[in-house]
Amino acid sequence: MNRDIRQSFNEVTVCNSEPETEAFGLRLSGVLEAGDVVALTGDLGAGKTTLTKAIARGLGVRETVTSPTFMILKEYRSGQLPLYHFDVYRLQSAEDLYDIGGDEYFDGDGVCIVEWADIVREAIPEDALWIRVGYGDEEETRIYTICNQ
Repeated sequence: MNRDIRQSFNEVTVCNSEPETEAFGLRLSGVLEAGDVVALTGDLGAGKTTLTKAIARGLGVRETVTSPTFMILKEYRSGQLPLYHFDVYRLQSAEDLYDIGGDEYFDGDGVCIVEWADIVREAIPEDALWIRVGYGDEEETRIYTICNQ
């Protein structure tokens, strides 16, 4: 990422519904470029995949986006840019990601989204956009915090 897209967003975005999360993801997709890495962290079920689906929709991905938990990586090539969707929950460390060649996608021709990025923190590029996904006070509320790792 050769520019700081953090400046395009508030540090904290509160979404009170799935449509608001969709709007946030669509807005985010509008500033992403080839070679960008979005590193997502947060509790199980917090909404990392929901945000990824919205970003994918914004990139024009036509396939159904699902969590790649057991595959670790799913590639979507139907949009304006390829989308590489990682779920590294089952990995133990950055070394595991290196072993499967996952890091080779980070400087590639598409956008990479890495769920559970904190597990492979050492492999994530320094200029990645880190977003912590958290629960709000209401059942549907999600809090997206843009942070520096």
